[in-house]
This record gives sequence, structure tokens and C-alpha cells, in this order.
Amino acid sequence: MRKGLALLLWLPLAALAQLPCGAATPSDTEGPFYKAGAPQRASLVEAESKAEKLVLTGVAYSAHCKPLAGVVLDFWHADERGGYDNAGFRYRGVVITDAQGRYQLETNLPPPYFGRPRHIHVKAKRPGGSVLTTQLYFPGDSHRQNPALVVKVERDGATLRASYDFVL
Repeated sequence: MRKGLALLLWLPLAALAQLPCGAATPSDTEGPFYKAGAPQRASLVEAESKAEKLVLTGVAYSAHCKPLAGVVLDFWHADERGGYDNAGFRYRGVVITDAQGRYQLETNLPPPYFGRPRHIHVKAKRPGGSVLTTQLYFPGDSHRQNPALVVKVERDGATLRASYDFVL
């Protein structure tokens, strides 16, 4: 039997709850287009966009795998032409995790642009904690990016579903 597994078998259940959840979500560059003050909204879908609809879901966890309620997730990404709305809040929005640490964001799939892979920027702030700034990438578009920041993706009819769990 592997030593790690043998150790787990001897730990009391209360101690298991204190084991680390895994590596913290890595930070990544903010980029030049962050704009504070995005509205709280779970849908960034633009009806006139020809881009595919994307639903991103996940859970925010502590380092000890406890779901985190009230985490503020500030998302922003480029439009279908690779541009960012710096005058308003198109493709910008804030989502707050629920009591079980869950979040959901609906948007249009951002494109790769100017040599950059397809990505979504996010700032994550847990109550009383510091801000994590990072980017989420997509399979196949994530060359040279940290694999820990690649979302899991599946197709559900006409909708692309992605998932990513934050560890803060």
C-alpha cells in the first residue's frame, strides 16, 4: 500500500477536513484592459454576437477544501473581434459565490486574438482576503500557459459548458 494512502487510513475524520485541497489557483497577468466597477450580473451574453454561447461554472474553495461563500469574481474578456470595451461594461461583470461556494457565468465565447490564446480574465476576492488576479484558458488554445488555468469543457447541444474551481 502506498505510504500516503496508509497515512490517510489512520487519520481521524476531523483531520481529513484539514488536509490541503490542492495547489492554490495560480495568478496570471492582469493585462492592460481591467476596468473597476463592473456591474453584478451572471450573464454577459450579447444577443447580436455570432460567437458561441459559453456557460462557465465552478466552486471557490479554501486551501482546506471548504466551499467559500461570498467570493467576488470580477470577469472580463474580449469581444468577437478581440477588442475590449473600455468605455462601458460589455463583456464585464461581477458574480458572487453562493452559500456552497458555487458560481455561474453565461457569456459569449471569447476569441483568440493578436497571437493571444482564447482566455477570460478574472479577479477573485474572498471575504477578508487578498485579490487573486488570473486568466482562464481553453483546451487547445492554451499553448505556453499554465495547465492549472485551463478550464474543463464539454458540449451540451448548442452551448459550450466549461468548469473551473478556484482555490483561494
